[in-house]
Amino acid sequence: MRAVLATCLWVSTALGTNAALAAYTPRVAYLLHCSGCHLPDGKSNPPEVPDLRGELGRIVAVPGGRDYLARVPGVSQAPVSDQELAEILNWVLQRFNAKTLPVDFTPLTGKEVGRSRRNVLKDPLKHRAALWERYESSRK
Repeated sequence: MRAVLATCLWVSTALGTNAALAAYTPRVAYLLHCSGCHLPDGKSNPPEVPDLRGELGRIVAVPGGRDYLARVPGVSQAPVSDQELAEILNWVLQRFNAKTLPVDFTPLTGKEVGRSRRNVLKDPLKHRAALWERYESSRK
């Protein structure tokens, strides 16, 4: 992560603020705001910090799944705009969950994320368990 910060600082200094902003991609934003807990490859320490690889594609397929992603406390309180958060979440979904995303998946929007993130989950593990129950029920 230090390398990413150093690179952004170097780009900002060398090329000016506009170039630095252009380098601020969803991947860089993920590395800056999420990889401290979820690691650069999306691997984590479940259940406290859920793994972001594979299962999120299944979660977005059930009612309430898309909403859940933006309501998790660490996500909802990230110091980014609604649009930036939507881009980060879409990057995570496409990067770490491409094989499990629903065929008809449409990317999250800033407006959708903005509505969801204002209603932070008090018990994200309980909510995630309920989503998994819905997913398992839908497969029967």
